[in-house]
Amino acid sequence: MTDLRFRTYTGVSKVVGPLMVLDGVEGIGYGEIAEITLPGGEVRIGQVLETTTTRAMVQVFRGTRDLDTEKTQVRFRGEPMKISLSSDMLGRTFDGSARPIDGGGPVIPECIRDIYGSPINPAAREHPRDSIQTGISSIDGMNTLVRGQKLPIFSGAGLPHNLLASQIARQAKVTGQAEKFAVVFAAMGITYEESAFFIREFEESGALERTVLFLNLADDPAIERIITPRLALTTAEYLAFDKGMHVLVVLTDLTNYCEALREIAAAREEVPGRRGYPGYIYTDLASLYERAGRIRGREGSITQIPILTMPDDDITHPVPDLTGYITEGQIVLSRDLHRKGIYPPVDVLPCLSRLMQGGIGPGRTRADHAEVKNQLYSAYARGIRLKSLVAVMGEEGLTSLDRLYIRFCDRFENDFIRQASYEDRSFDDTLTLAWDLLSILPKAELKRISPDFIKMYYHGEEILECKGP
Repeated sequence: MTDLRFRTYTGVSKVVGPLMVLDGVEGIGYGEIAEITLPGGEVRIGQVLETTTTRAMVQVFRGTRDLDTEKTQVRFRGEPMKISLSSDMLGRTFDGSARPIDGGGPVIPECIRDIYGSPINPAAREHPRDSIQTGISSIDGMNTLVRGQKLPIFSGAGLPHNLLASQIARQAKVTGQAEKFAVVFAAMGITYEESAFFIREFEESGALERTVLFLNLADDPAIERIITPRLALTTAEYLAFDKGMHVLVVLTDLTNYCEALREIAAAREEVPGRRGYPGYIYTDLASLYERAGRIRGREGSITQIPILTMPDDDITHPVPDLTGYITEGQIVLSRDLHRKGIYPPVDVLPCLSRLMQGGIGPGRTRADHAEVKNQLYSAYARGIRLKSLVAVMGEEGLTSLDRLYIRFCDRFENDFIRQASYEDRSFDDTLTLAWDLLSILPKAELKRISPDFIKMYYHGEEILECKGP
């Protein structure tokens, strides 16, 4: 008996944006992959979004442009979308549909897997405890990244999040352990210039040989952005849990991904939620973020750094707002610091790494790390508050101690937060710099640090010249 799913159907009933509707189909299941052959011979891939006994709605990943409703042929594969996986993918560059764009041949698969993966059993999850060194003081010192964590970066239009993403991917490493480390980098909705920048950065630094790149360009169909992060995460799961590697996944820009979700929802005439986004955006984002973690008994791990731009710098926008509920903290970039010429413009006050305490300390970073971080945060917050008062009331009422805190605040921004895009600081470099800054303040002000650490690292009130912006 012939399986009706593998019949070829000719003719499309309706096309709406990235979607097409076929009538008269039989035996089609949700999530199946469709091969769409245009009259000119071009083959595109689609996926079934909705199905009834005689109708199927298919999203076309390369878009519906030039699609002839009468002559287009559609064949259903009877299986969900899959990707060919191999350790030879390291050092390779692919487009948003996992097709090689680096001049190399197709991937010879060691295995083929569904791009939607399998959820990690909560009982099998291992609590993240080991830190990853990014070489960036504002992250390593104040909001340490831990293996198995998902730590998003909240940015805005025009801020250097792409430069920061490439620096993290280039410099990230597991310190003090001879373990295999890899990076899976997925960019969605980027320009040709940004694509060339990422490729050049990885090639020139030599980091490409341990990296897998997936690049979805701005002029690629928006619908393709739906599968790009899933291709990247499936690759990361293979490298982590089959090959025993510690994998850092960088996803940029998740806002472009969510815009593609909104486009599909509008084409399906779904009832919109907040700001036109579909009501299931929370669960959809969770299906990406929750693919990070460690599995008990397995060597590898997946750590995620999703990067998203906040429209109008609005942190209450649905994308950053919902991301904050799902992930374990956030790194927030500041437009004010960017205007001062400070890179990376990380605003440490609203930043948070909820898993940091388990990843720092003796045997991981340094014994004084937690207390130094708390003291830096407290002193910087006081300096910012005093600078706000000065802007309103002037400097006449400031005490000498107040002036020290303001000086500490300026030094913190110019020496600690600011660093070059190719400057790779170790944990020890970061903490040594932190003590140089804390030594500006009197010993009596270091109330969050134990006397033993003060005796060991504090070196008095040194009058060091501020570098300036």
